[in-house]
Amino acid sequence: MIKVCSFLPAVTQMLYDMGLQEHLFGVTFECPPVALKEKRVAVRCVLEEKDYSSREIDTLFSASKRTGKSLYYVEPGILEEIAPDIIFTQDVCDVCQIDTACTAAAAAHLIKQPRLISITPNTLEDVFSNALTIAAALEREEAAHEYISTLNQRKNGVIDQLRAAKVLTKRVSVLEWIDPIFNCGHWIPHQVGYAGGVDMLSNPSGDSVVISWEKIVRYDPEVLVIAPCGFTIDRSLEEMHLLTGKEEWSDLTAVHSNKVYIVDFDLFTQSSASTLVKGIELLAALFHPDVIEMPIECSHRLKQLSVNQLRAE
Repeated sequence: MIKVCSFLPAVTQMLYDMGLQEHLFGVTFECPPVALKEKRVAVRCVLEEKDYSSREIDTLFSASKRTGKSLYYVEPGILEEIAPDIIFTQDVCDVCQIDTACTAAAAAHLIKQPRLISITPNTLEDVFSNALTIAAALEREEAAHEYISTLNQRKNGVIDQLRAAKVLTKRVSVLEWIDPIFNCGHWIPHQVGYAGGVDMLSNPSGDSVVISWEKIVRYDPEVLVIAPCGFTIDRSLEEMHLLTGKEEWSDLTAVHSNKVYIVDFDLFTQSSASTLVKGIELLAALFHPDVIEMPIECSHRLKQLSVNQLRAE
């Protein structure tokens, strides 16, 4: 049997989604809970043991990039014991996960050299193609074709409902970080588009970047979605005062209309095909609730905040 390690939560999720988890032996500390219970954790981060603020995390990772010293590391003993045939890694963001260069350095000392496969999507279509890449590496292409077909049906179902209802596109802003403020990039603007919105502050198919508060105020989104990478809803709530305390916050159309939402990050920044389609369904229900019903499995993945609630917190 082909033995693999997944150093990317999205790959781990897709392996489980496609029923290929029997091939999985090693994961990263940020992988889905089911994998953490069943598989060995081979990748760690030096920041795991302490809660840092958004600003501190940004500062630490900026310093890491500047010095070339990664904050992630591989447990060499575990990797040697697993002796994987394949390691799935990534090069989308060396802030969010261990990258291929660090993985290659750790694997260089193994007696059996694994094949390194970088899963590095920029678009939503890339993410779907990644599922086929993963399954093909395990000689199980049929699992990917069935998986992708089902998800395309769900995505197209949302598009068809919105088209039939002749909805007007919502002016949206999705934030990937709070302090400093980052817009959304890569596949997230595509999710917004499929859900019947447009984020003119985003960077489709490219990296998210720091944007000024003044730009958000001028853009004045009708819907504001806050989903900091790696943050749960409760974790995001701890830092919402950094936004609500800003001048002109209360003047935003999204705030006046009670259209401010905090959402679990993995529906957007975890690039597994299933979670991103679920993110599209959730966004469509937020943007056009009279047309799209909120999926039951998504109802606990977000929190809608009114002006009074935000100020109270």
